[in-house]
Amino acid sequence: MNQAYSTWRIHNVNIVAEDQLLQGTVTVENGIITAITEQDAELPPSAADDSAEQVIDGKGGYLLPGFIDLHIHGGYGGDFMDASVQSYDAITKFHAQHGTTAMLATTVTAPFEQIEAVLAAVAQYRSQPMPYAELLGVHLEGPFISTKWAGAQNPAHMVSPQLDWLKQWVANWPGLIKQLTLAPETAGAFETIRYLADQGIIAAAGHTDASYDTIVEAVQHGLSQAVHTFNAMTPLHHREPGTAGAVLTIDDIAAELIADGLHVHPAAIRLLTRAKNRDKLILITDAMAAAGLGEGQYMLGDLAVIVKGDEARLAEGNSLAGSTLTMIGAFRYVLSNTELSIPQVSQLASGNPAKQLGIEEHTGSIAIGKRADLLWTDSSFQVQHTWVNGQSVFSQ
Repeated sequence: MNQAYSTWRIHNVNIVAEDQLLQGTVTVENGIITAITEQDAELPPSAADDSAEQVIDGKGGYLLPGFIDLHIHGGYGGDFMDASVQSYDAITKFHAQHGTTAMLATTVTAPFEQIEAVLAAVAQYRSQPMPYAELLGVHLEGPFISTKWAGAQNPAHMVSPQLDWLKQWVANWPGLIKQLTLAPETAGAFETIRYLADQGIIAAAGHTDASYDTIVEAVQHGLSQAVHTFNAMTPLHHREPGTAGAVLTIDDIAAELIADGLHVHPAAIRLLTRAKNRDKLILITDAMAAAGLGEGQYMLGDLAVIVKGDEARLAEGNSLAGSTLTMIGAFRYVLSNTELSIPQVSQLASGNPAKQLGIEEHTGSIAIGKRADLLWTDSSFQVQHTWVNGQSVFSQ
């Protein structure tokens, strides 16, 4: 599988094609899906014998659209705050091995200069061929968030929204910032949300002490997403529904979910899947540098984190600190712990984030004319192969 082919096809595979599951063959030419056919496991002799193209036997496994992770801090020792090619290669290579084909480089709360360094580094990384999963842009998680709900972020660097900072970053790196997480109750937040919406940047609520009514008003100004739903936000109460209640009941809010069984109880996950329109629920990892490396002490930004088992917590304060989750792990967890079907869970991991980013015409599902951002798994959803734009970036 090391030879590069401009045309290849995978057959004898269960294709997760938007809202349906069918067995057949997918053909890719020059990075674009050109045919999806239902057929028997055996290819016609002419196709099987054609040495000009690669033919892959899917062995009865699954072909899914590549996962798109809107909220990810790192993996395999790399952190996006490192602002280095070495770290970005480590992160994108590791997560490509687990089915992620695209992601947003997510920051943590940090001083102005460190955030600028990340923006510059991601812009530079995107200007060159990316060998693994694609960096689509940047998700700024903070520093415009609440010290009351700091979670695993450093309160020392948290400030109210600074619109002049944001305008400077947008001017210096047009189109690079795709999402910004902020606390809508802070001074200047509504003006900032309006600016973000005007720029086509996702305005997301997170690490917030906002009331239900504040979130309702923020949505009127352009708020459209909530980060790691239920975590680091005012909880649902029957007399004050809080941020969580607003996320559950306002259709215009897309809800991120860390589906690792640690951040959110499976019953709460089922509640979320039943309450939200399924096109407004998005799987994320919130993965940190420790993902893929096992137990030990790591850093998340400038805070020390202890990983025991699958759980990452701050060394001081014991708050949950990101995760060691992969997107295929989140996919398997939701499939096992909810009533959702395989195509429906795929929508949460691929189609919905693509729609939220406005790139659904090109990627996020398996359809003729779309980019071949794909992963092939065995029957137990262990990743066997990952392709980005039709090019192999991982083979088991």
